[in-house]
Order: sequence, then structure tokens, then C-alpha cells
Amino acid sequence: MRSFIYFLVILISLGACTNSGTKKNKYTFSIAIPDSLSAGIVDGRLILMLSDNPDKEPRFEISDGPKTKIAFGKNIENWTKDQTIEFTGEEFGYPYTAMSEVPEGEYYVQALLHKYETFKLATGNTVKLPMDRGEGQQWNQAPGNLYSTPVKITLKSGSSTTINLDKIIPKIKEPEDTEWVKHIKFKSTLLSEFWGRDIHLGAHILLPKDWTANKNVKYPLAIYHGHFPDDFSGFRTTPPDTTIPCQYSDRFKLECYNRIEQQEAYDFYKIWSGPNFPRVIAIEIQHPTPYYDDSYAVNSACQGPYGDAITYELIPYIEQQFRGIGQGWARFMYGGSTGGWEALAAQVFYPDEYNGCFAACPDPIDFRAFTVVDIYKDKNAYFLDSQHKKTPRPGHRDYLGHVSSTLQEMNYRELVLGDKSRSGQQWDIWEATYSPMDKEGYPARIWDKVTGEIDSTIANHWKENFDLTYIMKRDWPKIGQKLKGKIRIYCGDMDNYYLNNAVYLTEEFLKSTNDPYYDGEVDYGDRAEHCWNGDHSQPNAISRLRYHRMFIPKWTKEMVKTAPKGVDLKSWRY
Repeated sequence: MRSFIYFLVILISLGACTNSGTKKNKYTFSIAIPDSLSAGIVDGRLILMLSDNPDKEPRFEISDGPKTKIAFGKNIENWTKDQTIEFTGEEFGYPYTAMSEVPEGEYYVQALLHKYETFKLATGNTVKLPMDRGEGQQWNQAPGNLYSTPVKITLKSGSSTTINLDKIIPKIKEPEDTEWVKHIKFKSTLLSEFWGRDIHLGAHILLPKDWTANKNVKYPLAIYHGHFPDDFSGFRTTPPDTTIPCQYSDRFKLECYNRIEQQEAYDFYKIWSGPNFPRVIAIEIQHPTPYYDDSYAVNSACQGPYGDAITYELIPYIEQQFRGIGQGWARFMYGGSTGGWEALAAQVFYPDEYNGCFAACPDPIDFRAFTVVDIYKDKNAYFLDSQHKKTPRPGHRDYLGHVSSTLQEMNYRELVLGDKSRSGQQWDIWEATYSPMDKEGYPARIWDKVTGEIDSTIANHWKENFDLTYIMKRDWPKIGQKLKGKIRIYCGDMDNYYLNNAVYLTEEFLKSTNDPYYDGEVDYGDRAEHCWNGDHSQPNAISRLRYHRMFIPKWTKEMVKTAPKGVDLKSWRY
């Protein structure tokens, strides 16, 4: 009898724990849409945010670092104007995973609906995702999203708050053509077929000096990879505006950094239009997907054939419209971070179509060092493998090694912003790019987003299809000769996201190559953070603004070694 009573007590206790989220929750929130803003509202991710900062909207304060504010998220389907959505405490949150953990006190509360659209994919799957609307997949800035005016509240046990989504984010104005910079939108047949609707790629084109006058000259193409550019970056034909308020850069600890950026952009214009700069066409591509601000420029199961669309549709179109040479030997790529990975990946996957890559601070190019995780050997992404303790894996550090967020925290923030890899953030886009589809049509998880447990089957798929070091090593007998002299990689040895770890492994392979030797370059910046690009003469704050002026002259000088014999290397050198 005593054993039975003890067992009954245990069952009751377990039941209480199971329902503790509801019983312990102290706060509730109700979200409503005014009739005037209800047109077209169906599906999306509803995000509830709390902040103690009166000077900034909460939607701009959800970050990975220690200054982050609080957010909770939930999926919304078929929301009608007469329906109120309740946050009851069951929703997943960041940095508090449960609403009951949020301390009582005064807060500014705000809600935002990140709208989803329905896609009927060529695979037969139907998925709901946020279509890019010209902002580069930014949930807190996407045109058409509804949000509320921040309201100050006192949060205490038993409090209930009603929030009205009374505002809508307006459309973004398209950039205008100038003498130097042109803009295009191009419908991709390949991508439209995959997504089941019209999908457009875009590009900002910087024309060389005297392009109009030299109508018989065809030019090489410099392709700058990176995140979604709203216009051609780092180019300005007027001096810095000294009337604008100075903005302090917390990252670089510099006053008036906005004016420094403008000065660098103006200096580049003077160099570009001067007498000695190489005459090439420089482009920055817009290729956002429903998962991120760009596609990673490769073909993938969940995002479609972006690599082929960019290489075989968009780039030839640009070359035709703006008198590019239109051959692989006359194209090269450069970029940092995401752009660094893209530059190297496109060079590896399309070795005949490009004649060189300058990959700065690339995203993990060897998945044995997927930042701080070996996805092939480690069992858990969030904690070191140990029988008796849980040591969190770091996610972000400074040049002294001080950690500001863990890998688990970074993934939890994403999970609040969207499940099924729909956050539009870094870890989710890696899944959307590298993973196969799950049964629903969304990216298969490389690890459980809550627990961090790694799926070895998915890891193997990543390895065979997107681990660049593994693929180069596997295929070197076939592609080595085509890559000779074309690979250059740069990274700071204190990269904030530990990206140098993978570069070390890639360098080890490249320097072991023979028949042929890779004949490229790998270099590191001492104590340099993200995103060091090979410039030993300037700090990151300056060198990150000089990609165009650094790499275009370097490539046009070195391309002579890899260009076919007999091609025109003179007409565009005026």
C-alpha cells in the first residue's frame, strides 16, 4: 500500500510538471487587427516583443547579443479580422523560453505579423513562406507586415494586455538609374518553374569609365557576392554629407562611422573614374529567396536551381545587355562572409564559367568545423559531448575571445522568429541551402532546434553536396586543373563566428594538392575579427569598405596567367 501511494504521488507530481507552463504563467496578451488593415491577412508568424528601452522600437532590438530584448512567436493560419489571437504562455520565447520566466516590471510591448504566402512547388509540395518584398528578407522591415505602436505597460501577475496591429510597413522605393549605375530585374525561367510563380533576379551594374563612348569594346565581369544590396554598395559620386548627424559604430568603436562610409564610397568613385583603374563591369546581384536575403548562389533541394539561374540565365543576360565579353575566363567573383562562401562555391561547382574567386571570411567551407561543431562526429550542436556536464558551445566572440552569445541562444532566437527554417536568419538558411526536403516540403533539420541533437543522415547529405573541402578533395582529379590559380581565401584568426576554423582545414587540403598544385592563396589576419579580407594595411572598419578597389585590380593583373591564349586582353585596358 505504501508503494502504491508513493507511486500515485509521483504520477500527480509529473502531471503538475506537465501543465506547469499554463499554471505558472502570469501574463496574457491579446492581438487584434483593425478592419482597415485586415485585407489579405491569412497566414504568418506573429511575434510579441517586450523591451525596457523607450528610445527604440522592440522590433529592432531582438538580437543575439547581451543587449537583446524579449520575444515570443507563434504561427498564425487563416487569421480573420474578427479573430483575436491570444498569447497564453505556451509560446516559445527568447531569451526566456517561457513567458512565466519574464520578470515583472514596466515594459514597452509591440507585436508584428510577418506575412506568409503559399507556394505550390514543382516537387508537388505546398509550403507557406514569407515572400521577399524588396527589403531582402528582413522580418521587421518587410513591406506589408502589420505591427503595433509600442505601448508602455506594467507587467505583473494576472495582467492582461490587448494590442492592436495598427500600422503597416510601406513599400520600398526602387533605386533609380544614374550615369554610372544601372539596375535590372530579370525573370528566371528555372526558378519560376520550381516555385510555381514568377521569380525575378536583380542586379546593380556599375559601368566602367567611357563605357558609352567605347561602343565596340567588350568588358570582363567582376561579380560581387554578398547579402541583399539595395543599390551598388560603396559607390558615391558626391562628397560626404557633413550635415547628417554622426552615428557611432559600436562594432568598430568609431565616431561618425556613417560619414567615414560615405567618404570611402566617394573615394572609390574617384578611383573608378580615374585614369588607372581597370575597365570592367562590376555587378552586385539580388537573389533573395523565401528563406533568406540571398540564395547562396547554388542549386539546392529546398530553394531550387539558383546556381544555374545565376550562372546560365542572369549573368549571360547582363553581359548581353551591357557588352560583357561573355566567356568564363573573363569573369571573376569576390565577397565576404556569405559572399565569401558563394564565391568559392560557385567557382567549385562551375569551374569553367568563372576565372577566379576571392573568398573573404567565408561561411563554413568545411563542415568538420561548422563554426564550432563537427557535424559528422559531434552528437549535439549546443553542448560539448560529455557524460557528466553540459558545457555550452560558443556562438559569437570578440577578438579577445569574450563570448557574447552561445550557439543555442542564436538558434533559439531563430526559432522564435519562425519554425520550419522560416526565421530568415543565418542557421536556418544553411539548412534551407544544404538540407534535403522533409515530407512537408521544408528543409530537413540538421539538428533538433530545441535540443541540439544532430541528425547524422542529414549531415551526410550536407557532406556529399555542400562541404566544399570534401567535394574539392573528392573531385580534385576532375576539377583540380580547372581550379588551379583560381582560389584565394582570407580570414581573421579571431573571426567572431569561428569561421577561421574551417579555413584551416581547407588550407590543409589545398596545400596538400598535387597534379596540379592549387597555386592560390590562403591568408590570415592577426586577431582580426569578421570579416577580414586580406588587407594587412588597414583595420576591418576600413578594409571592409574596399572590396571593389582591392580585388578588381588584383584579378585583372593575375588573370593573364589563367586566360586562354589569344583572347583580347587589351581593348578594355584603356
